[in-house]
Formats: sequence, structure tokens, C-alpha cells
Amino acid sequence: MTVTEPLDTPFSAIVFDCDGTLSTIEGIDELAKHNHTDDTVQALTQTAMGHAGLTVDIYEKRLNLVRPTKAQVESLGQHYLTHQIPDAKKVIHLFQQLQKTVYIISAGLYPAVTLFADHLAVPRANVFAVDIHFDAHGHYLDFDHDTPLTGGQGKRAMVTQLMAKHHQVLYVGDGLNDYAVHDIVTRFVGFGGAFYRENIASLCSFYLKTRSMAALLPLALTPQEIENLSPEQTALFKAGLRVTA
Repeated sequence: MTVTEPLDTPFSAIVFDCDGTLSTIEGIDELAKHNHTDDTVQALTQTAMGHAGLTVDIYEKRLNLVRPTKAQVESLGQHYLTHQIPDAKKVIHLFQQLQKTVYIISAGLYPAVTLFADHLAVPRANVFAVDIHFDAHGHYLDFDHDTPLTGGQGKRAMVTQLMAKHHQVLYVGDGLNDYAVHDIVTRFVGFGGAFYRENIASLCSFYLKTRSMAALLPLALTPQEIENLSPEQTALFKAGLRVTA
């Protein structure tokens, strides 16, 4: 984490990626284990997240290999929860208590991401992910080709819309499609607590290597906000300082 001058203006919105940021897993890679395509799919994910960037072609290739059932996608929501980043829910709750709007923007599958968001108490209206379609028997048919989130600049497009409502935005993510927003948000924080990506770390002014999301707080709060934290919130903030020390 790079040391920086204290913030002058509070962030009004905090945007999180899901896979590899709020949860330690990549959802599509987990789904691939069900039909033994995990090696091929994981290689495509590595290319998308850390090297070439996400493309619609890569996105479609992975889903055509995996062809997840409705039950498997819904189960993935629980898997996100089981593998959530430590302190993620507490940090989100702290932001919400400070009247900051929390969003999740993900190239993951909407049914799974929203189930996870429900646990984190992020309203579904603030969750953006890729919808998926099944037949009457729960077999995979297709995904939403109209969403921008399956391409490398999709999150940038979504965040651009949010910037019209929130002029001070903090974004936290782990992949190249997340880094695409770095120059339009107020502050971009790379997250390497689940998957350390050296090339992304080298690009970021702020990069977290610890698994605890509490480490985000020193980069997210103004001195006045820190001073006014409750004892419980202060303990979480201090825990964030310790893991980044």
C-alpha cells in the first residue's frame, strides 16, 4: 500500500468487484470443476484477469465449456459466501453507516452474485452482473449479450454512469477489467489478497496484498471520519492499520 496524504473529501460511493475481491474464488473456475474443464477455463480466466483482458470471446468460450446448470449457479452464491474475504461484511456495514453508497460491479453471473450480495447487505439495485438464461429444466442456454460487463471496458462504462451521481468514488478490484476504471474514479485500489497479480500491482498507486478488507479503511476515510468512528469501528480501522504495517 502506498502512503498518501489524508483525504480532504469523503467518498460518497464505494464500488467493489466480486470475484477475487469480496470473495477469494473466481466463480467460473469453480463452476468448471463440475464438468472437468477447470484447467482450460482457469487458463482463460488467467488470460482475462491478468494479461490480455476480458473479451466477449473469452467470456463465451468459458461458459460454452462449463454450461452450468441453474442449481450450480445458485450453489455458487453460497460458495462465494463460504470463501468471502475476511472483514468484507464489516467494512461494507461501516461504509453504509457513514452514508456511503456501496455497489458491486462484476462480470460474474447475476444469480450467484446477488445471493452473495444479499448476505453482505448490498441492495440488489446496487448490484451489476451478467444475467444467464436456462431452459425449463435448469439447463444452460445462453448469457446476456447486451451487457457491457463481458468486455474489457464494461466496468468503465458502468462506473462512468455512476460518476454522474457520485463525484467521489472509490473502486476496489483485482483484474484488468477493474483497472480500466482507474483514471475516471477518485481513487482506485488494486486488491491482491486473493490473487496477487504482479503486472496489476505495478500499475496501481494503491495495492493491497492482505486478505483482510479492513486494510482498505485507511485509504477510504477522511481524518474527520476516522475521528468520529464508534469504538467498534475504530477497532476495525486499527485492525486494518495492523495488517498493512
